[in-house]
Amino acid sequence: MEINKILTADVLDIIFEGRNKQYGAYDLRKTYNRRLRIAMLVTTAVVLLLCAGFLVSNMNDRAKTKAMVVQDVQLEDIKEEKKDLPPPPPPPKVEPPKVEMAKFTPPKIVKDEEVKEEEKPPEVEKLEDTKIGAINQQGIKDDNITAPPIDQGKGVVEAPKDNTDYDKTFTKVEIESSYPGGPAAWQRYLMKNLHYPDDAASAEIQGTVIVQFIVDKEGNVSDVEAVQGPNELRDEAARVIKKSGNWSPAIQNGRKVKSYKKQPIVFRLESQ
Repeated sequence: MEINKILTADVLDIIFEGRNKQYGAYDLRKTYNRRLRIAMLVTTAVVLLLCAGFLVSNMNDRAKTKAMVVQDVQLEDIKEEKKDLPPPPPPPKVEPPKVEMAKFTPPKIVKDEEVKEEEKPPEVEKLEDTKIGAINQQGIKDDNITAPPIDQGKGVVEAPKDNTDYDKTFTKVEIESSYPGGPAAWQRYLMKNLHYPDDAASAEIQGTVIVQFIVDKEGNVSDVEAVQGPNELRDEAARVIKKSGNWSPAIQNGRKVKSYKKQPIVFRLESQ
């Protein structure tokens, strides 16, 4: 290569001076930078397309609104199976002790020779600890025997006394406490006040939460605690019960009593 061209010549031209430039190595090195730029542009375009697709898909998923369906279920009382047990044996019959009695002989005025021996009245000393009856009977003395009460014929039977403590907190009652207005009013209250937690909705957590609380004689709610169900939904279920106001108290033997109540609340998501 001429000296005056060396300063302006490309490095490849200097290296391949006098060599076969048609072999391929020269062309590969000559076009290396252009091919590198094309590869970088193509890679960047593919990455941008993938990112755009992911963003569009995520926006479509977020555009789907999720509706909360509130259901109220009733806990059925567990019926205990009663086994037929043989009747208890009858109590042994205890015969009352025989009491010594003396036959009462009505007084009758007759001659002495006409009085029969068995008809003579007993001596007064013997009657002090002996009952008077229609026959003569041998038995124990009537010192400690109490006579049965006399039936006055009133026909009044006293009812058994009720020893129930109505101030305690009942776990089982005849009529359970309930929300005023019945199931329909309870459903309306839940639809208006129950909010699905954002974290639970994002994670699509669903389920039933059992909330236990106490309803006193005036219907006040206290000691609210979620005892069963997904942890992410428990706080919201307990909050709704605390905010529910006064309930109708439970009834036991015709009286309003303080009792425990377990209320299930169902959380369910639906995509629209």
